[in-house]
Amino acid sequence: MAVIKPFKAWRPKPESAKEVACVPYDVINTKEAKALANGNPNSFLHVIRPEIDLPDNTSVYDTKVYEKGRENLTELLASGFMEQEDTESLYIYRLIMDGRPQAGIFGCVSVDDYEKDVILKHELTRPDKEDDRTKHIITQEAHAEPVMFTFRDPGEVTSFMNDYMDSQDPLYDIETSDEIRHTIWKVDLADELVSAFARIPKLYIADGHHRCASAARAAKEYASLNPDHNKEDGCNFFPAVLFPMDQMEILAYNRIVFSIPDNFIELLDKKFTVQKKAKPIPPKKGMVSFYLNDNWYGITLKSPIENDPASALDISLLQEQILGPLLEIKDQRTDPNIDFVGGIRGTDELEKLVDNGEAALGISLYPTSIEELLEVSDAGLLMPPKSTWFEPKLRSGLLIHTFN
Repeated sequence: MAVIKPFKAWRPKPESAKEVACVPYDVINTKEAKALANGNPNSFLHVIRPEIDLPDNTSVYDTKVYEKGRENLTELLASGFMEQEDTESLYIYRLIMDGRPQAGIFGCVSVDDYEKDVILKHELTRPDKEDDRTKHIITQEAHAEPVMFTFRDPGEVTSFMNDYMDSQDPLYDIETSDEIRHTIWKVDLADELVSAFARIPKLYIADGHHRCASAARAAKEYASLNPDHNKEDGCNFFPAVLFPMDQMEILAYNRIVFSIPDNFIELLDKKFTVQKKAKPIPPKKGMVSFYLNDNWYGITLKSPIENDPASALDISLLQEQILGPLLEIKDQRTDPNIDFVGGIRGTDELEKLVDNGEAALGISLYPTSIEELLEVSDAGLLMPPKSTWFEPKLRSGLLIHTFN
């Protein structure tokens, strides 16, 4: 059963929350981070993207980057903008995007649960990204950003959150530049929530596989360096926001291809019935739309041969039926001929990239469902890379978990 642990969060004072909070490290590059943090020395981007405070030619894997992250976190926590809770607490974190609310519990989860598959995965991690986040965690002695989880809620957690949000004043209530509202309530008496999660058999990683894997590695490495280590130490728990599955929304994770055969549509037409002037956004599961030569073309994928939930995913069928045989893309994770475009950017982004010559082909997919994600995870299988794009994104810097 799942463990959720209250913690003594470091957090901005309410009047500083909007100034400190920032987007997660993995949705922007260094150039974008530097632009967003420009003129704001208290932005949490200085902690999670510390290369922005070093010379432009500094590698993100340079030892100086990790040291700078620790320095920036230490300075921020010691500033008058931050404070640490006196007692361990849980929190309710609600996001509202386009009028749709999504609320979850913000607390710490157990590295042991990750190792014992109480926390289930659905993606492989890249060694370089895992190494990078592990070094940040160990150097800073903190988990700076939460992971997004989901779970099957029989109703107990949702009922608690609804009652609490209706009856209590929030700690933070801010709207960010992307017009998403972030509201956080502090739950001091958390025993009811701890007990509720102790009856939930599985948690599922929605967004943040690298942060989970890095937290587990960091716990082992930190323990090896500290002979007085015990299982209740802060390094053995890492922060997450846990959302009931019926509150989650997944957007498509679309693709662009840089080089295609001149007769791609003819090749496609030999295997499928190709619809011209198709809808840019596929209307249902099993349909895919392709953009090239100022036109959208649509097909319906063939039914899977394998009888398992991972093989039945649209993105798996796309690989098996089109990317591999027609475009010679064998591994989407490593092939330089393919890249990924988050669904929040819409199909207009695919058109722009193709029209301006940055890509030869845009591929628009029907979104993976949250039910499919849980089915794949329950079966112990893995999804192809970049199968899900969760929106809205959590903000970093609002609640920070340090080892001590």
